[in-house]
Amino acid sequence: MYIAVIGHPGSGKTTLFQALSGIKGDGGYSDKTNLATIDVPDERLGILTKIFNPKKTVHARIELADTVAIEEGNVKNSTISAKTLQQMRLSDAFILTLRYFDGATPASAENDLHAILSEFVLSDMVQIETRLERIRKQGGKKDSAAVAQEEALLNQCLAQLNDGKPLSALSIAQQDEKLLRGFQFLSLKPLMVVVNSSEDNIAESKIQAENLDNKFPGYPVISACAKLESELALMAEDERVAFMEEYAITESIRGRIISLALRTMGLICFLTVGEDECRAWPIKKGMNAQEAAGTIHTDLSNKFIRAETVSYADFMKYGSMAECKKAGIWRLEGKTYIVEDGDILNIRAGN
Repeated sequence: MYIAVIGHPGSGKTTLFQALSGIKGDGGYSDKTNLATIDVPDERLGILTKIFNPKKTVHARIELADTVAIEEGNVKNSTISAKTLQQMRLSDAFILTLRYFDGATPASAENDLHAILSEFVLSDMVQIETRLERIRKQGGKKDSAAVAQEEALLNQCLAQLNDGKPLSALSIAQQDEKLLRGFQFLSLKPLMVVVNSSEDNIAESKIQAENLDNKFPGYPVISACAKLESELALMAEDERVAFMEEYAITESIRGRIISLALRTMGLICFLTVGEDECRAWPIKKGMNAQEAAGTIHTDLSNKFIRAETVSYADFMKYGSMAECKKAGIWRLEGKTYIVEDGDILNIRAGN
């Protein structure tokens, strides 16, 4: 999972990045992207580690990028470098930081969100128009059926964008989704929003987040004080507990964002266990066993035979794979089996 933290200048996105990563950023005005990797907490993995005592435990991970600030009207020109734009396109999702402090109004936050979405729409329009122009110039040099399919799909997308609507709101067939994936359109990516407040208007920011959530369906919104949260991220554990109690913080922004990211991106985790390694593997909800095997290694997908499968809940109920087999809940699943969150899998593959 690769998620870019974005926002207008002065929105506090670098402070939010620090709160999420525990790493101080260098600010968003230079042509530099700060990077960090955070583990996705999973209580199940901790329990399985105690049972199997593996050489290593590997959590699902989120890669975070604190990108250069986005200035309105400048997504496609030299204000943001081509390198930064490419990094944004490579992202699986975005966390947009909206400024709601130092005199900012609800209208300011709403306008900023609308402006960013407009920038994404404009950028995707330019990309599609450029591609359509190339197709017209190529004429019949390529497979006409494939080119015609691509051209029709891109024209459908362009019509959506011309109406000022993001591609994420367009109904797209599954086979067309695969075709569009290579374009990495900005308005097609999942977007989460954080209303960044000051310490004295945290309550107001929660109301503002709810209002934005209602006005912009499809873009989940939460509120936070990034400044407080960044201080929290750098504290020792005992200090952190006292700090959270003082400010009535029940869960850190990192925990909230991780949960939100998994839901927004439609991700679940399956587990693999053994003496060498216990590991959580994030996959798209609805993925079948063969596709899930491919996240471990492409050879396991290409040479897939069966998946030894038992749910985490059943494993914990019976205590071991041997007891699960005796109880008849350990099973062999084929390629089309839809993997469930918490499934413990062992992939059988040919040579």
